[in-house]
Amino acid sequence: MLYRRALIHELLLNMLAVFAVLLGIFVTTLWIRFLGRAASGAIPPEAVLVTLGFSTVSYLPVLLSVTLFVATLLTFTRMARDHELVVWQSVGLGVTAWIRPLLTVAVPLALVIALISLWLSPWAVSKRADYRSQVDSREELSSIAPGLFRESKQADRVYFVESLGLTGDSVHNVFVRSEQHGRLGIIVAREGRQWVAPNQDRFLVMENGRRYEGVAGRLDYRILQFERYLLRVEPYEAKVVEPSIKALPTLALLLHPTPEGQAELQWRAALPIGALLLALLAVPMGYIQPRSGRSFHLVTAIFVYMIYSNLLSVAQAWVAQGRLSPWVGLWSVHLAMALVVSALFHRRLALLPLFSGRRA
Repeated sequence: MLYRRALIHELLLNMLAVFAVLLGIFVTTLWIRFLGRAASGAIPPEAVLVTLGFSTVSYLPVLLSVTLFVATLLTFTRMARDHELVVWQSVGLGVTAWIRPLLTVAVPLALVIALISLWLSPWAVSKRADYRSQVDSREELSSIAPGLFRESKQADRVYFVESLGLTGDSVHNVFVRSEQHGRLGIIVAREGRQWVAPNQDRFLVMENGRRYEGVAGRLDYRILQFERYLLRVEPYEAKVVEPSIKALPTLALLLHPTPEGQAELQWRAALPIGALLLALLAVPMGYIQPRSGRSFHLVTAIFVYMIYSNLLSVAQAWVAQGRLSPWVGLWSVHLAMALVVSALFHRRLALLPLFSGRRA
């Protein structure tokens, strides 16, 4: 029917626009955060894009849920402001008539959210942790970048190179601050390169330089000039870190139930359910009087969403801590939201304002 096609068309356009804006804000925020960590040396610069990609995938369920809620609210608010809802209501289309066409869009999107939340998001978190472990366990020389001071993973050396060679296999103007046998040493050299011995030991080979060793002003202070100096790079083994509960597959959470696992499982299932409830909530919240401002309803809708989201987070934490039964868990929050949605639909059907003391 005409009203269904009109609603679905406008809702899809609003969803694309809202998702593009939310995704842009989210990616930009993460990008700035990761660039700051890369500048401080917490992560290598080449890991920024990979980490950003995995983080974006893991947060897609939340972004899609908010997109559906905001797009539905904007659609019905615009229709109410332009008198379209009044026209459709005059031909017998009440507030409940919009539920079926809305679910035509919301249910497939909720299935996509469920797929991402139950499978793709844990996979992204797991791959991000694996990639971070690989980055942490690589040789310290591979993280050296021109113009930046880099500390070794054992925290006993500091490297600095001014520039790379034309082929990328060598570096120019090398500075190394190291401590060997309890003595502090500083090495400066014009050239440097990495060399792997036949026994697979790795060395930093420096040529045409000097080594300053000891404390300045003492009699045992030494200055050594060399043509070729080999500095052994100690192997580094990354710490074995237990996988996060968010990185565990959904099947593993089902087969080995624990309080933390049940809380995480309920959270993953809560995202598609919450998306549907929020979409339905936006229908009565979008019914505003054309002459009244829509700011009140928009602010109220955002406030309700924040309460709903925070209650889900609190319930998840309580289930993980054993303070709340998994049978009650996040389902009680969904039930409360469903009752709120039903009450708002009832007030709209009865032509009552959503909130007492304020005209609809």
